[in-house]
Amino acid sequence: QVQLVESGGGLVQPGGSLRVSCAASGFTFSSYAMGWLRQAPGKEREFVASIGSSGGIIYHVDVVKGRFTISRDNAKNTVYLQMNTLKPEATAVYYCAASRRMVAASTMQYDYWGQGTQITVSS
Repeated sequence: QVQLVESGGGLVQPGGSLRVSCAASGFTFSSYAMGWLRQAPGKEREFVASIGSSGGIIYHVDVVKGRFTISRDNAKNTVYLQMNTLKPEATAVYYCAASRRMVAASTMQYDYWGQGTQITVSS
């Protein structure tokens, strides 16, 4: 049974930092590309960042480049998203997802999804 369990969300002030994690089980983690996607209230789910199965191919959407960093630890079956200099517009539910593709840079390319973790950026 595939499971993706996000953790580390919460309330953070503008300009602050947060790291979210996603623990995976039930599939061969090291064979899947992993991604983070988010959905803000009233908006469609959007791609944020992805990392290839071996960690060698990384994409970040332009609005987060230089502030967010995706990484993975295949020994721990975990993917991370480090978020710095957070802005209020980053407020959303953040989802971890897994893709059978080598690289997955859109919401439609993911096969498995976590339940999401809420991140609120507010003073």
